[in-house]
Amino acid sequence: MARTNGARRWERHGSTEKPSGSPALAGNGLTKTYGVVTALDSVDFSTHYGRVLALLGDNGAGKTTLVKAISGVIKPDRGEFSLDGKPVQFRNAADARKNGVATVFQDLAVCELMSITRNIVLGNEPTKRLAGLRFYDARQADRIARDALDAFGAHVKRDLGSYARTLSGGERQALAIARAMYYGSKCLILDEPTAALAARQTQGTLEHVRRCAESGQAVILITHNYLQALSVADDVLILAHGRVVGSFLARELELEDVMDMVSS
Repeated sequence: MARTNGARRWERHGSTEKPSGSPALAGNGLTKTYGVVTALDSVDFSTHYGRVLALLGDNGAGKTTLVKAISGVIKPDRGEFSLDGKPVQFRNAADARKNGVATVFQDLAVCELMSITRNIVLGNEPTKRLAGLRFYDARQADRIARDALDAFGAHVKRDLGSYARTLSGGERQALAIARAMYYGSKCLILDEPTAALAARQTQGTLEHVRRCAESGQAVILITHNYLQALSVADDVLILAHGRVVGSFLARELELEDVMDMVSS
């Protein structure tokens, strides 16, 4: 358990075993420059099914650039990715999603004025044919939404027809994660999932993170809260100034170790 100097203590839940087998997703030699600024400098990483990889670093460390590269938003200048041990290229975000890499960004992309169901099926709306025309199938959409939430183990205490704006921050996180997992993600990237959440909602969201891994997902967690990261992660990758400064099992680290490395 990390020493907290009076901060809230979070019980560790991650695996203590080293990962075996081929990584679900890996990057090798990833480099990205913007003019004279090197945002990523020969970064290597790997993440495995059933495990949480916490990606940690101070502002400007390269975390955002790495996540954008993994999710297909930007293309590295050099380096390559592999998925299930096979080379893969992400030409854009849609390409990454098609290959099973789903990203839940901090703003969640939850449409507040749409129902819970419509948020789940958005972009994948089921239809039915009547008199030769296709119409939105509301009953099937509700079944999909319930299946997605149940498969994730999310307990949303609202009617599925309720507006998403009626959900708590933790429930919105559950909705966004359930949506990503239902439509076939292999690697789930969670960008600051506990930002702006109250302590009770934060604990629930950390449980969501573990549930994702336990369901067989490879999970990449980005957070500025290093104590929370150590409580929920199996593996930790620390970046500073665009370079990897350490790769560890979470159980090997204390909070002070992380603080020292991110500020190096």
